[in-house]
Amino acid sequence: MDQHLKHPTAAVVPTLRPTDFEVLGTQSAAPMLVRPSRSYWQDAWQRLKANKRALVSLYLVVGLILFTFAGPLVWRVDPALQDIDQISLAPGADRRALVVEPFAAWNGVTEWAESQGQRGLRVADSPNTQSVRLKWDPVAGAGGYMVYRNIYEPEGRDSLGLPLMQIEGAQNYYEDRLDLQPETYYYSLVPLDGAGQQGNDYQTVTAEVRRVITVDEVIARNLVDDPSALMPGDEVMLAWHPLGTDYLGRDMLARLMAGAQVSLFIGLLAPLLFVSFGVVYGATAGFIGGRLDQLFMRFADFVVALPFLLFMILFQVVFGIGPGESGIIPMMVALVILSWPATARLVRGQILQIREEAYVSAARLLGASNKYLITRHMIPNTLGVILVTLTFAVPTAIFTEAFLSFIGMGVAPPTASWGSMCNEGLKTMLTHPHELIFPAAMISITVLAFNLLGDGLRDALDARMRSSE
Repeated sequence: MDQHLKHPTAAVVPTLRPTDFEVLGTQSAAPMLVRPSRSYWQDAWQRLKANKRALVSLYLVVGLILFTFAGPLVWRVDPALQDIDQISLAPGADRRALVVEPFAAWNGVTEWAESQGQRGLRVADSPNTQSVRLKWDPVAGAGGYMVYRNIYEPEGRDSLGLPLMQIEGAQNYYEDRLDLQPETYYYSLVPLDGAGQQGNDYQTVTAEVRRVITVDEVIARNLVDDPSALMPGDEVMLAWHPLGTDYLGRDMLARLMAGAQVSLFIGLLAPLLFVSFGVVYGATAGFIGGRLDQLFMRFADFVVALPFLLFMILFQVVFGIGPGESGIIPMMVALVILSWPATARLVRGQILQIREEAYVSAARLLGASNKYLITRHMIPNTLGVILVTLTFAVPTAIFTEAFLSFIGMGVAPPTASWGSMCNEGLKTMLTHPHELIFPAAMISITVLAFNLLGDGLRDALDARMRSSE
């Protein structure tokens, strides 16, 4: 009988030979998917770089820090130094000054206006920032005159401008030396009757004031290399102010740098303090739990209900800060004492969530101590949330400082801060808007940059968004 019939259930095993095997090439038909080995922070950095808005904001923050701390090393101008020849100077304005003789008082005698063939109210000499000399023909029946000055052309008797002086008797000249700037002025003359009352008639003349400087002033300010060669009629260039000057002649760029140091000092130190306290407070409450957790959170709710401005006023009284004095310390104390509950709540929620994770329970079963759980699991897994919270707290503190300084409860002049500069610039915003625009723009750019950076960090540090490529 056949062998296969004797064992019907036996399997047939083929005999393999070496020639039956084929060596495969180095290229595999099915490509292998290999995920790049990156740490949590490397992966977060890759996601942050992919967020263009956050990356630009990061560059803005770095540039702001360089502007604040490295800028004064490059632009060595005293922010308190006054350039009285360039008051409220706009960026790019004309800096030329005509060299003239030192000022000498005027007795009303001149031949300049008569040589020009002028009558009535007239400019009696070439108007400059030293003085504007006016002369007029006597008005019949006038017992005196009132002289007005305006930077806008008068449109009627009620828009003559600033009253300069009331002249009694027959005097028919006046010399104006009141805070003259290189611009166009409109002078008006109103005759007075015997009782000193003004009528409806008036005369107006235009004066194109030119900036002048004496040789002694050129030497004192070191504007030229060889002042001995200067003669009256020569022109010199005054000191350069890239962003102009404020209403006291102080350099705006230097003031912005000095203001950035104050604003960022408050905007960075205060959040660092109250975020740190909130982290410790919230982590303790969340890790311990139970009645102590409830007690801690009820106290945080109580702090949230406290009015910030009221406590700011109370702290100013406690620290003895009077009107016109800078309240930096009371502001810092108020921010630290009243701003930590939000961070504490956020960190507590994170700790409560992490405490129930499987890897924490496994670590407990393996005998891990509380110190190990806190340092190895709790803190690393909440660090991203803490960084995001700190990033969002910085613009809030900066805006709070700017707001308090704007209403006169924060940094007071002459100390520079962006908020106090906005408060000063508000007074001249219609005539010299650059004094308000520059500090307001710095506040807006800083707040926007930190907010966008915080938004990008929130996405980049979210472990659930970690790339799987």
